[in-house]
Order: sequence, then C-alpha cells, then structure tokens
Amino acid sequence: MSVEVEEEVIALPEALEQARASAAESNLPYAGGVRPPVAWDLVQKGQAVLVDVRSGEERKFVGHVPGSQHVAWATGTALTRNPRFVRELEAKVAKDGGKDAVVLLLCRSGKRSALAAEAAAKAGFTNVFNVLEGFEGEIDAQQHRGGSDGWRFHRLPWVQD
Repeated sequence: MSVEVEEEVIALPEALEQARASAAESNLPYAGGVRPPVAWDLVQKGQAVLVDVRSGEERKFVGHVPGSQHVAWATGTALTRNPRFVRELEAKVAKDGGKDAVVLLLCRSGKRSALAAEAAAKAGFTNVFNVLEGFEGEIDAQQHRGGSDGWRFHRLPWVQD
C-alpha cells in the first residue's frame, strides 16, 4: 500500500509569481528579481525577509534598510567572497522558513545580490529573489550612483550609522 503525501505549496504574492515567471523565461538560476518599491512593500506586509549582502563597511558608511538582515556575500575592501554565505543566510532566515523562506537579497547595484541569489538557489533555497537596482543604483556617465535608480533613488526608508 502506498501513501501519497501532498507537498504544501506556498502561494507567493502576485509580484513574486510574476518575477518567477519572468525568471523562468530568462532561464535565471534563481526565483527572479523585483524592483525596490515592490521589495519594500513585501517586507512591510511581512511577506518577505530582506537580506543585505553588502559588506559591513558598505552598510555602515553608505547606509542600510532599517530592519534588514545582514549576510555579507563578500567582505573587506577587496570584497573577498564569504565562503560561509549560504550557511549564514540559512541561519538568518531559519525562523522565517529556512530554505523555503521568501528572501529578497539586496546589494549596491543588483549584481552581487544576483550572484548571491544564484548560490542560494543552488544550495536549495526555493524562494530567493534579487532586488533589482540595488541600494545605490547603477553608475551613470558622470560616475555617480543614485541618479536614476536604486533603493535610495525611490526614496524608500534607509538609515546611516
């Protein structure tokens, strides 16, 4: 006699379902990406955990999102890859569902957080998303950030130590 066990399917908010569909079309190795205003809305509603993957120095001197978790993807001025990233991420989100938690990763421009999302997905995280644009946004022709995109450009909450 066989017993079928139904897996619990977690319904994601519509914005994340759209991000997942878009990611699948683009063959992204992680669940997808969301813009900063969507990320903040999900965090405010308790539907996701925001994890800042920038270095401790970046958080301290550039600013960070209040209430965000921190797990550095890379550390120091040379941005040396953190070999414990996945374990530290799992520990930070254990109370929120562990590897099934809805996790939004944020870096400076969205590039390192995409790499971090890929690593997390390969390690079994099922709902890890990249915050597109990052905290400061893309660098412009004048070598400045924050003029056209990013968390701070959208005037979302942030603090500086």
